Amino acid sequence: METDPTVNKKMKRALLLLNAALLAVGTCGGPLIMRLYFLHGGNRVWLSSWLETGGWPINLVPLLFTYLRRRAAQGPAARPILMKPPIFLAAAVIGLLTGFDDYFYAYGVARLPVSTSALIIASQLGFTALFAYLLVRQKFTSYSINAVFLLTVGAAVLALHSSGDRPKGESNREYYLGFFMTVAAAVLYGFILPLVELTYKKAKQEITYTLVLEIQLVMCFFATVVCTIGMVINNDFKCHNLAVCFFLGAIGVIFSASSLLSAIIITVLLPVIEVLAVIFYKEKFQAEKRGLSYSLSLGIRFLLLR
Repeated sequence: METDPTVNKKMKRALLLLNAALLAVGTCGGPLIMRLYFLHGGNRVWLSSWLETGGWPINLVPLLFTYLRRRAAQGPAARPILMKPPIFLAAAVIGLLTGFDDYFYAYGVARLPVSTSALIIASQLGFTALFAYLLVRQKFTSYSINAVFLLTVGAAVLALHSSGDRPKGESNREYYLGFFMTVAAAVLYGFILPLVELTYKKAKQEITYTLVLEIQLVMCFFATVVCTIGMVINNDFKCHNLAVCFFLGAIGVIFSASSLLSAIIITVLLPVIEVLAVIFYKEKFQAEKRGLSYSLSLGIRFLLLR
């Protein structure tokens, strides 16, 4: 039975909007809630990392629903799992990388104000563009090159003038370590997004949204395994999940469009995060941060014009 191309196009657009909304909620809410934990005396970085993907069982609900629909249509021949071994292996590797990225990011949020960590994380747009070119042959234009340049220069300016917003009672060593760990998180996530897109492109089976959910579940499971091991080693089993929206939205946007668009959406939301950080945590928004925000906005414009 042939599918109407117009219906497929509308469905893909609807999925893109849905995943963009999930990504927006996770991007804006996740850092604020995580930072709140550390502001109130929390110091378990591995625990915070674990919470970023620890909600992976939620994906079992829509997956069960889609299986029941297949079962009703196909009978006993319906496969409970669509993912083939090569895709499972790729998703597992990406999940392990994501686990370490979670730790880098959580460490940065523990040491830096939300407005600063958000600006640094926004630089992952440039890294995503670079790795997208290397891995999935994303085409570059003069606009894309200008965008990457502006992002790089902006991050460098912030690095040179960042100590002014160091939280009270925190040493220079802790602050700068948090800064560089956040940069590492931006670089690694800039690599992960195109890697997900490459997995889609190299898959020798049809990429459906159900398969995307399975990939996301495997990724988050293995990321959680990494963080669980870290918690065991660090004895963090002592004692929030907007991050689930973030990961589902990010790979959903890649499925509906591209890894570069996913990174653009994350960066576009930067002003919202900055405003929320100022409102809820009374953070300062110095001239260097305003300059970097302007640099990022120019970079986004260049990417949208490409």
